[in-house]
Amino acid sequence: MLQLTFTGAEVLRPDGLSTSTLSLSDGHIVEGQAGRVIDLSGMRILPGIVDMHGDGFERHLAPRRGAMKDLGQGLASAEAELAANGITTAVLAQFWSWEGGMRGRDFALRFLNALKGYQGTGTDLQVQLRFEYAMLEDYSAFEATVAEHAVPYVVFNDHLPHKALEKGKKPPRLTGQALKGGRSPEAHLQLMQGLHAAMPQAEGAVADLAQRLSARGVILGSHDDATAEGRATWQARGVSVSEFPETRVAAEAAEGGIVLGAPNVVRGGSHSGNVSAADLITGGLGDALASDYHYPAPRQAALILAEEVGLQRAWALVSSGPAALLGLQDRGELTPGKRADLVILDGAGRIGATLAGGRITYLSGAVAERFMR
Repeated sequence: MLQLTFTGAEVLRPDGLSTSTLSLSDGHIVEGQAGRVIDLSGMRILPGIVDMHGDGFERHLAPRRGAMKDLGQGLASAEAELAANGITTAVLAQFWSWEGGMRGRDFALRFLNALKGYQGTGTDLQVQLRFEYAMLEDYSAFEATVAEHAVPYVVFNDHLPHKALEKGKKPPRLTGQALKGGRSPEAHLQLMQGLHAAMPQAEGAVADLAQRLSARGVILGSHDDATAEGRATWQARGVSVSEFPETRVAAEAAEGGIVLGAPNVVRGGSHSGNVSAADLITGGLGDALASDYHYPAPRQAALILAEEVGLQRAWALVSSGPAALLGLQDRGELTPGKRADLVILDGAGRIGATLAGGRITYLSGAVAERFMR
């Protein structure tokens, strides 16, 4: 394990940003001096990013249909991208969905087995399973899989196009979605119609499933909450985390953790007309920013928000905030005893180094030159 002492840099600690010395040994932040001294004057050291929800790994595991036979190679590519963007803990959000293809049950099982056998470079890769809870026939297999793979985080999704199905219309993008799932458009439509009709049963079934998973210590989340009533229903089921609430009233009703999309902040608003994540945060709502579909976004969003709410609060949304929601008390802050998860920004604000658990996972540019001296 590396033993290093960084001097001269601005270090973001729980009490704020200041020029100070930071040392690491055996994968943890330590007091005093340890090992080789590296002068990082003009640089900034921040806690490593904890990404609580990201599906950007999908393009690495399936760049084209059937192209990736060894998912381990895809995970290696995804980890490289994560490290280059300062992410030291990544929750890979894998679907278990009626959509099929790489969002179906079979692919989810392949993914979990690949992740179980993957030997990475240091990034802590964790998993979230996104369960489409209308799939009543999958409950038993899903619950068994969560137990077998010790899945720590489950989010309940409902992406059925209910409005179109209620009117007896064909949902948009039916043909393309069917082909991705390996079905004919007719078979895909029939499947969606059956799931839509079973929603009253699913509401009761998911409440029971949530109770059982919660009893095992699984963190539970809902997705795209639109109303205060809907969020209250999930909270009554023991589903504490609200991912990407679509409206302010839904966010205000969330009594557990609120996860917002970092891309929403970067682009200046939601691409689908939902509430602005930046407005929620400046209004005091929001516990974590997640990459969602774009791994550079957490760093970008935090630095944008720092202009409004200060760096300490903004960076907490991508470090200590998500770490707390995930129950990861050993990371998220640069204090003695915590994991040596950190990101080093050069003078221009670019990521020059990422260290996860005291291991260098990314090193580039001016920061790399300092390490080589």
